[in-house]
Amino acid sequence: MATQFQRVFFPALCALALAACGSPPERISAVPSDLAREATVPGMPENVRYFADEDPERLIADALASAERERRSLGVTDPAAPLPTAHYLAISGGGDAGAFGAGLLIGWTESGARPEFKLVTGISTGALTAPFAFLGSDYDEQLKTVYTTIGPEDVFKPRGLFAAINNDGLADTSPLWTLVSQYANEEMLAAIGREYQEGRFLLIATTNLDIRRPVIWNIGEIALSGDPNAVTLFRSILIASASIPGAFPPVMIDVEADGVPYQEMHVDGGAAAQVFIYPPNFELEDLAENYGVTRERTVYVVRNAQLEPEWSDVDRQTLTIVGRAIASLIHSQGIGDLYRIYSSAQRDGLDYNLAFIPAEFDVEKEEEFDTAYMQALFEFGRERAVNRYPWEKTPPGFVDD
Repeated sequence: MATQFQRVFFPALCALALAACGSPPERISAVPSDLAREATVPGMPENVRYFADEDPERLIADALASAERERRSLGVTDPAAPLPTAHYLAISGGGDAGAFGAGLLIGWTESGARPEFKLVTGISTGALTAPFAFLGSDYDEQLKTVYTTIGPEDVFKPRGLFAAINNDGLADTSPLWTLVSQYANEEMLAAIGREYQEGRFLLIATTNLDIRRPVIWNIGEIALSGDPNAVTLFRSILIASASIPGAFPPVMIDVEADGVPYQEMHVDGGAAAQVFIYPPNFELEDLAENYGVTRERTVYVVRNAQLEPEWSDVDRQTLTIVGRAIASLIHSQGIGDLYRIYSSAQRDGLDYNLAFIPAEFDVEKEEEFDTAYMQALFEFGRERAVNRYPWEKTPPGFVDD
């Protein structure tokens, strides 16, 4: 939801009524910097998460194990036999613009061309969409409900202006917790676990604000952990990935390091990236060649945003200027992410496909999470997908010499 920062955070700071509001609960200490890499989540295996900016050894081991699980599920006994085409799906942030990706997925189902995805990744609103996309068309109706029937009251409750000083966010996201809990339940997590056992991956990204590092969570490992707090952790990760810093409260995740309990502060994955497929240092083609995994691979990137620069008559006021600058930074970061994925796809032999909201969609919204706006954007994405979406084969502005 990071692309909504300008519209949610700064206007709210100016417009909210002055009202008393309490301070957030005092947190347990953050993990000391020298122990940050060693911190683990109680009840969870070590490979429940990966730091996206370090040696991908743990992710490599899990990827190879997933290939073996896939072979078993398909009954492939010859280790040299090629596997079916692997389809990867990366869903970006974008707040209420996530309705575009939701509509695209459901229209894709209606077209009869939607594949089963070997890997699904999500950040921010993409994190909320990703579990439905991962589990397939049986969850289309739930996905549609989430993105076409909610309003702002289903996502957040504004706090008073003093929240900017003595609280951890300008809005209370308890409505979003209620909404997410309705769908991200034991049944959904168990279904994710079953698919993980078949060799498929669902990865969600958050940002650990204490150490300013992106964290990639392996939801399948959470599902198979057997820990009674697994569903709570699953929900916490989804909410954290969508928690715009300053606008929404961060999510505190309990961890341990060297036998001592700590808490990590996690916020919107969009603080680190708008969309991802796998870390750039994960050299997929070399890995597959070294371990004899032969298959074709396709990546689909859904950017829940328009890529054209957005004009605005910017007011000459501090908060408006800062908000506009941050929105510009996020826009540029998102385009950079598309190039980063394209570079990895070129290196690793993946067929690259990009979808985004074109400039021709010009419906305006009255407020954040405007139901009518989301319905229109959902239907726009759905109709384009029904008619076989014209996927872009390169990032915007790319020139192939």
